Amino acid sequence: MFLGVSACVLRQTRVLIMILIRDIVHQALATGYLTIAAENQLRQLLTTKYDREDLNAFMALQRSASTGLVQQESRELSRSQQSLAS
Repeated sequence: MFLGVSACVLRQTRVLIMILIRDIVHQALATGYLTIAAENQLRQLLTTKYDREDLNAFMALQRSASTGLVQQESRELSRSQQSLAS
């Protein structure tokens, strides 16, 4: 009985992880901004199993960041630190 409950919880956790990747991407696309915390969450979630929809969402986020539609807090921080060092 205990093993059945654990397997059920594990399946539910995986479903939440799949949803979270899409949710993080949706938030970044909606606001045009990706925080460092969200980047770290994505890095962690992408080390687990995810489905094609999450992969497609992540690729859309990458395209949006590379074309400037989504700004990344980490890059802004890096630029400001470089300009302070100059």
